[in-house]
Amino acid sequence: EVQLQASGGGLVQPGGSLRLSCVASGVTFNDHYIGWFRQAPGKEREGVSCISNGVNPYYADSVKGRFTISRDNPKNTVYLQMNSLKPQDTAVYYCAAARQNPRLVWATNEYDYWGQGTQVTVSS
Repeated sequence: EVQLQASGGGLVQPGGSLRLSCVASGVTFNDHYIGWFRQAPGKEREGVSCISNGVNPYYADSVKGRFTISRDNPKNTVYLQMNSLKPQDTAVYYCAAARQNPRLVWATNEYDYWGQGTQVTVSS
């Protein structure tokens, strides 16, 4: 059974930082394309960042220069380092894995497995 476990969320003040982790089990992690998505209340789920195995990552325009995605294949883990957080970054963050490189990296239906989400709240 494939499972993705996202963690690292929390409450942080504007300008602060958090690092999210996504640990996978039941899957050969380095064969998969990994994405981070987020969903704020009343809004659709949107792509934040994604990474294949060795190719330059993608970032949504809203997080470029502030967020960094990385992967540690031996640990089956992908990280999302989030700096200079803003209140508009508040959302539940999900990690997802795709068996094949997505044709559209922000299309949620291109991903086969999803984690349960971790809440990120940016507020003073």
